[in-house]
Amino acid sequence: MERSLEIGIDTSFALNLLIYIQNIYLNQHEKGEKLRFPYLSTKVVFRDDFEIKYKELWKEISQRIAEDNKKGAIPFYGDKELYYEKLFVIDGDSSKEFNEIYQTFKVWWGSFVGHFTIEKSTDEMAQQLYTELANLLVQKGIKPKRRWNISLLYDECLLAETQVFSYFAVVPTRDFFIKYKELVSKLEACMDLRGK
Repeated sequence: MERSLEIGIDTSFALNLLIYIQNIYLNQHEKGEKLRFPYLSTKVVFRDDFEIKYKELWKEISQRIAEDNKKGAIPFYGDKELYYEKLFVIDGDSSKEFNEIYQTFKVWWGSFVGHFTIEKSTDEMAQQLYTELANLLVQKGIKPKRRWNISLLYDECLLAETQVFSYFAVVPTRDFFIKYKELVSKLEACMDLRGK
């Protein structure tokens, strides 16, 4: 059996925006070394049920991206009100704060150190991952049904489950470097579930 695995690795605007918002939220309750990017010195007013709504929104966006099986930059890119309505207290001040957060993220994301650098940071490890997964499929006699997509996150998702869907996984870049063996096992287990 020849290698027939195709893996696409990209970055999701939508999911990384959620990570950006998550980190702002978490930073309001942390200090020192536990602070995450981005750090804001001002207090942002989030909904009281922020963590519940965050999990719901994460699941909704992840599932839609997985179903589309395309780059995450397409779904939800122009739907900024969705984030505001689900995660922030709706008033004039929070609207201004959210628009500032959204614009700051967009500028960072579109810059050279944004999504491009995140994608490129894993190139070498992604090639190694491809080789290992392709070899495993050959050994097990499994032929993939379509392209496997991995969506990179610039940081860990701490407020929701980063589920693995059929042919789609959400992976923080650090997993390529710090949790590589667990990453391979996680993706292998997902492929085994789909079986022959």
